Amino acid sequence: MKIFVSYSHRDEETLERLKTHLSPLRRDGRIETWYDREIRAGEEIDGQISAELEDCDIIILLISPDFLNSDYCMDREMARAMERHEQGTARVIPIIVEDCYWKSSPFRKLKALPKDGKPISNWTNENTAFLNIVEEVARVLDDMDQAPATSQPEFGRAPASVAQPRKYRVQRQFDEIDRSDFRDQAFDEIRRYFQDATAELDALEDLRGRFTDRSDKKFSCTVVNRTRMRGGTAHITVRCSTGGHVLGDISYVFAEDADDNTSNGCLNVEHDEYEMFLTAMMNFMSGNERDRMTPHQAAESLWAEFLAQAGVSLA
Repeated sequence: MKIFVSYSHRDEETLERLKTHLSPLRRDGRIETWYDREIRAGEEIDGQISAELEDCDIIILLISPDFLNSDYCMDREMARAMERHEQGTARVIPIIVEDCYWKSSPFRKLKALPKDGKPISNWTNENTAFLNIVEEVARVLDDMDQAPATSQPEFGRAPASVAQPRKYRVQRQFDEIDRSDFRDQAFDEIRRYFQDATAELDALEDLRGRFTDRSDKKFSCTVVNRTRMRGGTAHITVRCSTGGHVLGDISYVFAEDADDNTSNGCLNVEHDEYEMFLTAMMNFMSGNERDRMTPHQAAESLWAEFLAQAGVSLA
C-alpha cells in the first residue's frame, strides 16, 4: 500500500518520527511512504504532488496549528484527500500532532489518531502514541488487504456502487498447542495494555501508577488515588498459567505480589468450531461473567475492575 503524508514543514520532526515507527511495516513490504521531500531536483513540484496524491491508497494528515494555517495543506492536499475518501478510492487518516481547533475541519467526522484524538505532544511518552498509530495503521492495512480490488472511477463520473464482500467463517480444530499459544499471546496483550495504561495514569494529577514485571508469566500494578483518604490504593497481580489450569489460564489477585495459589478471578481459553476466545470466571467484573472476549476486551474490563478498587473509573 502506498501512503501519502500531508504535513506542514514546521512539523518535519514529527514526520521523521512517524517514518521511524512505520519502518517495521515498510520493511515487511506492506507499505511505501511518500511526502514532498521525495521530489527530485528539476521535477515540477505541484504536478508531482498531485500525481502522488492520486496514486496513493492511504493519505495521512499530520494535523497541527501550522497545518491548519497552511493554504496549500488545507485547500489542495486535504481537500483532494477528502474527495478521494468520499469516493472510496483512498483512506484518510488524521493524526493530531499538537493541540489545535480541528473539530470544525472537514475531516472532523473521521476517527483521529492517536487514541481518542489525543495530540502526540500531550502523551507522557510519545513513543506510546506512535505505537498506537502504527497499530491502527496495521489494522487498516489488514482491512484493505481483505477487501476486493475495485477499479478507479472515470474522471467526472460518480463511482459505481460496490457490493460489500461476503464474510465467511471456516471451521477449525484446535489442539492443546493452539490453546497454549493463544493463552500466552492473550497474556502478553493484557500485560502491554496494563503497562501502557499505567504510564498514562501516572501522568494524571492526583493519581499515581506503578507497573512491575515479576517474571515473564507474572506482573503487578499499583494505583494510588490521592484524593481518597481511605481505600485510595489498589493492587493487582496477573499471572499466566504454565499448565494444569488449576486457577484458570490467566488468573488475577487484588494484591501487590500475591502467592501463586490464590485467586480473585480468572480468564479461561475456550473455543467453538471457528475461533478461540476468553471467558471470565469467578469474581471478574464484580461477578458479571462475560463470554467470548478478545484479549483486548478482557484487558479493558480487568483494568476497569482494578481501577474501581481505588475509586477511579474510566470516563
